Amino acid sequence: MTNWYVVHTQTGSENKVKKLLEARIESQGLKDLITRVVIPTEQVSEIRAGKKRISQRKFFPGYLLVEMELNDKTYLLIKTTPGVTGFIGLGKKPMPLSQAEIDAILKKSEETQAKPSPKIIFDKGEQVRITEGPFVNFSGTIEEIHPERGKLKVSVSIFGRSTPVELEYWQVEKV
Repeated sequence: MTNWYVVHTQTGSENKVKKLLEARIESQGLKDLITRVVIPTEQVSEIRAGKKRISQRKFFPGYLLVEMELNDKTYLLIKTTPGVTGFIGLGKKPMPLSQAEIDAILKKSEETQAKPSPKIIFDKGEQVRITEGPFVNFSGTIEEIHPERGKLKVSVSIFGRSTPVELEYWQVEKV
């Protein structure tokens, strides 16, 4: 029976370790025991120089998820792969992830492929400065956050009055 396990790698070398691991699985004929190696990533959007850019971000840097049947052979193959520092678990025994945990991780990764999440996360009551649009260089306080639309409602003081203004995430920066 296959389960998902978390493998710790050297940070920044997840892609290299994944390729190396897949090559070793193939060469040793263990594709039926180790079925998938996944780097949990999400797509994030940000605005740089006025242009929207979408990039990949690992949401568990330094970790891989491996779907496999755990036995001595598969354990040794992964443990002896260069760049792997070990399994996550109690003591020396790797602990499998629950199905609910793995479903949540894979769902988050799939959802951001269709609609990238913003790179910067805002909090209600936070101070921001407007960098684009008609209210450029004004400062205000976040009143509402709509992450599904990528918009904020910011209270800006105009002529001594507090006025709510709806802005896109990329039109503001944290103060």
